[in-house]
Amino acid sequence: MRTKIHEPLEFEVLAADLGFPEGPVIQDDGSVLAVDIEGGRVVKVDGGKTSVVATPGGGPNGLALADPDIGIIANNGGFLWSTVNGVTIPIDHATHTNEPPGFRGGWIERVDLRTGHVTRLFDQCDGRPLRGPNDLVFDEAGGLWFTDHGKGRFESVDRGGLYYAPPDGSPLVCAAYPLLGPNGVGLSPDGAVVYVAETHTGRLWAWDLDGPGQVRRAPGALAVRHGGRCVAATPFSFDSLAVEADGRIAIGAIGDGIVTVTPDGEEVDVHPIPGDVTTNIAFGGADMRTAAITLSRSGRLVRATWPRPGLPLHIGAAV
Repeated sequence: MRTKIHEPLEFEVLAADLGFPEGPVIQDDGSVLAVDIEGGRVVKVDGGKTSVVATPGGGPNGLALADPDIGIIANNGGFLWSTVNGVTIPIDHATHTNEPPGFRGGWIERVDLRTGHVTRLFDQCDGRPLRGPNDLVFDEAGGLWFTDHGKGRFESVDRGGLYYAPPDGSPLVCAAYPLLGPNGVGLSPDGAVVYVAETHTGRLWAWDLDGPGQVRRAPGALAVRHGGRCVAATPFSFDSLAVEADGRIAIGAIGDGIVTVTPDGEEVDVHPIPGDVTTNIAFGGADMRTAAITLSRSGRLVRATWPRPGLPLHIGAAV
């Protein structure tokens, strides 16, 4: 595996004071939607102005569009928060715990971006409560892939999973389990592979698909209970991801900026963003080279010109 470290990424700030932003989506008119986990809200940034379009509460962690006016949110159910050296972080620093008192689980919800109305869609799979839905992406069929990152406590962490919500409204499918802090999720350009980035291990996993929501165990993966193949094992701590048009996977690497990995795992490129926490990246614009990036430590949404075009996202079913 070859690793190349580039010069620090240049960007412009679109908005600040967004709490702990994640889940950016670039709309056709150039405006950007994002979630604020700390504030429990969905915001829209347009022409230098920020407005609140919905306040679902809990911990909205990821956002995808079912249509231009309907957002689907992965809501982690809320975190504990603490302030260290003037910076607010989503964990109780003294106990290394992010599970709030009385926590009962997370959920997937629908948000009307015109009215702010919120409808809860899923909060369990096969009778097991979701612990911390994190990131999500629609496939070409209109089905929804999402990760459940779980919660952490001083001496333990939840085992998370990869889930699929079929477009016809049938029950959730637990596609891959267990994972250690599954976070970003994305699909290859041909829709034949689903990727998941693990926060705790710095690994990028892939599953070949036999159909919508149908993962195939990798050959020789008997020792890996979830059946994935490891594309890359890195020293980074991974957050959300987006896929480029050529198939590279671009991942928010928290303290290291944006890390891109080729589908064969042979090339890793690091685009540093010093002094912040880089969580999410999304592509848009006429040439798909506009990158919206959330810098969650400073509460900023920024925009950069990416070296290559990103992959357009599918608009999913209304679920």
